[in-house]
Amino acid sequence: MLNEIRNILSEAQVEDFRRELETADWSDGRGSAGYLSQAVKRNAQLPDTHPSGLRLGETIVMALEQNARFVSAALPQKILPPLFNRYASGQEYGAHIDGAVRPIAGTAHRIRTDLSATLFLSAPDEYEGGELIIEDLFGSRSVKLGAGDMMLYPGSSVHRVSPVTRGVRYAAFFWVQSMVRGDVERRILFDLDNAIQALARDVPNHAELVRLAGVYHNLLRRWVEV
Repeated sequence: MLNEIRNILSEAQVEDFRRELETADWSDGRGSAGYLSQAVKRNAQLPDTHPSGLRLGETIVMALEQNARFVSAALPQKILPPLFNRYASGQEYGAHIDGAVRPIAGTAHRIRTDLSATLFLSAPDEYEGGELIIEDLFGSRSVKLGAGDMMLYPGSSVHRVSPVTRGVRYAAFFWVQSMVRGDVERRILFDLDNAIQALARDVPNHAELVRLAGVYHNLLRRWVEV
């Protein structure tokens, strides 16, 4: 399931992020890539333990915890501390698939990458190219969202970032281990949750709301891993 989530960060927060990222010390992004990805990855990245990245990443995680759509779609159990990348003119990231397990820098812990996320920090008119292109069952999806907006997609998806031909593209990226491992099951729960919320808004005293909520939670009990 591909899920666009708007306004993870406010305009003021994006401005704060950009001021810090534009003066940060960037490293070659290939340093964090696997042996296959190194051949197709051409970008810059903040080191995992960079002080600016850690501070900004904490802000993103706090915003995610308060975002109902993200919580409903991801059912997060663990969130890898967000990382940051930069694509200047001529840079790109060829087709690749994210590793199934990622270490959490500075700890002995690891995370299963059920979901991948890209949080755009540059407005679409600030750069040309740089689209996130995701392959799914229905073909390729080209994504270029507003600054502060995020795309959430299965970690099992083949995806790439097309070459930037003008300007600079800044983004945060991270992975989520969900309480529900399967993408199909997460989609069923997401659709059901949203239907219940819509019905509760439109007909708050509907007699079947409790029954529908029970169906949701009984499915969650069947599929959840905690």
